[in-house]
Amino acid sequence: MSTRWTILVAVVLGMVTSCRAAAAETAAKPNILIILADDMGFSDAGCYGGDIETPNLDRLAKNGLRFTQFYNTARCWPSRASLLTGYYAQQVRRDNLPGLEGGAGGVRPKWAQLLPLYLKPFGYRTYHSGKWHVDGTPLKNGFDRSYLLQDQDRYFSPQVHFEDDVKLPAVKPDSGYYATVAIADHAIKCLKEHADKHAGKPFFHYLAFTCPHFPLQAPAEDVKKYRGHYRDGWDVLRQKRLERTKKAGIVNCDLSPRTPGVPAWETLTDDEKDQWDARMAVHAAMIDRMDHEIGRVLDQLRTMGVLDDTLILFLSDNGASAEKILRGDGHDATAPSGSAKTFVCLEPGWANLANAPLRRSKIFVHEGGISTPLIVHWPSGIKARGELRHNPAHLIDLAPTILELTGGTWAKKVDDVAVPPPPGKSLVPVFAKDQTVAHDYLWWYHSGNRAIRVGDWKLVAEGNKGPWELYDLSKDRGESNDLATKQPDKVRELEKLWKQHADEFARLASGDGKEKPKD
Repeated sequence: MSTRWTILVAVVLGMVTSCRAAAAETAAKPNILIILADDMGFSDAGCYGGDIETPNLDRLAKNGLRFTQFYNTARCWPSRASLLTGYYAQQVRRDNLPGLEGGAGGVRPKWAQLLPLYLKPFGYRTYHSGKWHVDGTPLKNGFDRSYLLQDQDRYFSPQVHFEDDVKLPAVKPDSGYYATVAIADHAIKCLKEHADKHAGKPFFHYLAFTCPHFPLQAPAEDVKKYRGHYRDGWDVLRQKRLERTKKAGIVNCDLSPRTPGVPAWETLTDDEKDQWDARMAVHAAMIDRMDHEIGRVLDQLRTMGVLDDTLILFLSDNGASAEKILRGDGHDATAPSGSAKTFVCLEPGWANLANAPLRRSKIFVHEGGISTPLIVHWPSGIKARGELRHNPAHLIDLAPTILELTGGTWAKKVDDVAVPPPPGKSLVPVFAKDQTVAHDYLWWYHSGNRAIRVGDWKLVAEGNKGPWELYDLSKDRGESNDLATKQPDKVRELEKLWKQHADEFARLASGDGKEKPKD
């Protein structure tokens, strides 16, 4: 072979090797899409036993995994902090501890940086669409593009929203704007731009819908689809959801007790039943619309040819809400149900259904408040199709999972401030096989509500002064059989452990960067 041909062959082989190396690098760094719902119940999605049509979520579940014991923090802002930092919200001052500041206005320590800042050194483009509710702004926390919808009181005409950290004009009434559609539009816009300008790079997209958080507002055609669907009432429909979730293998418990104060459906008048039916119809319509918009985002991934190479995580920030709140532009009782002039909440009766068969709702740390569906879809990386994963896990596990899959590493220092070890564990082994990642404990504290889980034992209390309740979740996920009086030693053991970690988190939260938020 001539020298010329030898050189040519070497060049070609070098190019092939280079292309294979690039392909291997891309395969080792999947795109990441986190889809976060707001106040969606544990069993609202069809693939979790619900009666709401969610064909796109159902397809993701059919071709991926469903986690049956995945936990959040019981409230929106601490959940977002845990998801994006990999720490319990109390560790990073994004939820209160007794005697310490924090909560929705808390400022994270310097060392508690968000996931995008960990991913950018590994070539990731980073995007945010929707709700934020984290201290700071998206672009200053590592996102390349952002649409931030801050107005939580108006789905049709929000007054406060931002693009790339720049405030946008208020949306005029009757403009055709609907928040769920607008959030998906921005996600698709970012993905198209990525395909055009950054196709050689992986992406991380945090898609945070505001629905079905109150006020219950949805397009009229979506509401019409569900009107009359809930006339059987919460008692009958909760039982049906229990039967479907048990048949699917998602739970093995009995139905949790009805929330105190919620009347039996049959005691209501026909007019009351009709009004309640209308309310749940809007909640269902909001989730139906979100599923439709998720479908549009998935279509864009297909068009880009990257759907199979994208790790998709779908979940909710807390359980369905039982809150009774009136704010924003007020409520016009004469306006069509779910329209812009209405302002109603789901309230306890329907929250009981949305979280069925689990007990309680958002803000509480009983199972209904802290349990979320988690759908994991990644055909190129997960062989399982339609399987369940019963391994208990928590939002704190998502950051270490994503870093393992993307080649990222946890920082040892940020601005010369030491970074403490994160509490979560990578769930990558669970993607291949169930019951392979064990936690020493899982811990909760929100608005005085306390809980800790060790193995299948869960200790939980409602309020700072409420008595401890003890449940064996392997048999009683619905938290119907309190074992506290029968197992006082186990109560004392778990109470001591809960207090130990509360003190540990308080010491950590009292550390660096305790500055006040700037106006």
